[in-house]
Amino acid sequence: MTAPKLGFFDSSSDPIHPSPCPETCLRTTTMSDTHPTYETKGMLFRRLGPSGLRVPLFSLGGWLTLGGSVIGDPVKEIIKTAFENGINMFDTAEDYEKGNSEREMGRAIKELNLRRTDLVISTKIFWGPRDGPNDKGLSRKHIIEGTQESLARLQLTYVDVIFAHRCDITVPMEEIVRAFNYVIEKGWARFNLAFYWGTSEWTAQQIEEAHHVATKLNLIAPIAEQCKHNMLYRERPEKEYASLYKKYGLGTTAFSALAAGMLTGKYNDGIPEGSRFATVEMFKSRAATLASAEGLAEIAKVKEITKIAHSLDSTPTALALAWVAKNPNTSTVILGASSPQQLLENLKALEVLPKMTDEVMEQIEKVLDNKPEPHPTYGRPELDRFGRA
Repeated sequence: MTAPKLGFFDSSSDPIHPSPCPETCLRTTTMSDTHPTYETKGMLFRRLGPSGLRVPLFSLGGWLTLGGSVIGDPVKEIIKTAFENGINMFDTAEDYEKGNSEREMGRAIKELNLRRTDLVISTKIFWGPRDGPNDKGLSRKHIIEGTQESLARLQLTYVDVIFAHRCDITVPMEEIVRAFNYVIEKGWARFNLAFYWGTSEWTAQQIEEAHHVATKLNLIAPIAEQCKHNMLYRERPEKEYASLYKKYGLGTTAFSALAAGMLTGKYNDGIPEGSRFATVEMFKSRAATLASAEGLAEIAKVKEITKIAHSLDSTPTALALAWVAKNPNTSTVILGASSPQQLLENLKALEVLPKMTDEVMEQIEKVLDNKPEPHPTYGRPELDRFGRA
């Protein structure tokens, strides 16, 4: 009988009701113990919020692609390419393709024989793949059972970070905070299910409330927020969360850095066949706005951003990704890729990042003309979270 690898479930056992002996999850396997060597390959790293966890500046996400438009061996090739180019953080969610993103990601990681301790894996809980009354939301029941089922699909015994995919206003915040603390502190069979927890698309007020409850109960607060952030969407990550960065050291794991492809320039002259705006239902309403005055204004901005990118011997894609990465509150930028080639193109953002001088940033700001106004201080000096001016 073979024992599972460190950090991986034995698929022949019941992962929802594991053996009472957690040591079985820690023994090495008869599978080859020769793991691919992880090398940073020039990747930059930042702490995830105030925690000690170091994450790559660019990570790989599974939304729409892994387990959706990409299935089977191509998933493995994308993850292999990411790993070989310094990306060791992979993000998914229980609702991505009704759990299939987690399945495909877990299968690929296992078949590639990647060392679990080399990886940072995150998933998100809110929309379970089934439709029962307790299969959605952030009840204690769904947070704990949803995490267990995510781990089963991933074939892992733990994830590094578990995110609340949205805030559930129908559940008391104390229940939410206590449940995520249970996941990261106790789990099952004396084996924790995650190391850290965070939020995704929560308002600043909701994150503040979670911190207040955690402080009152001497519990662990969320360390990161997974939010949309790009050149065309700035208000929430740059203004609404501003006080959270200063007060709690909150970090962001930014998604949609390319604004669903808008910032690549692919929609400058219409909607190409096979593109997301043409094929994905949720983007069709967005596609309909491209001919509006607002849409045409955005396209004009993208064309100017493209000129700046070319002046830096780069692409609008790389420049847009680097722009989000340059923000000091960004812990990691989540990349999406449907092929290894697309992933490598995205990683050219690392090459343009050193070229983004103050002068270049000013040029970009003049084009965008959408920087959120900071909250007024009425002449009072701002203080950091340590009370320093």
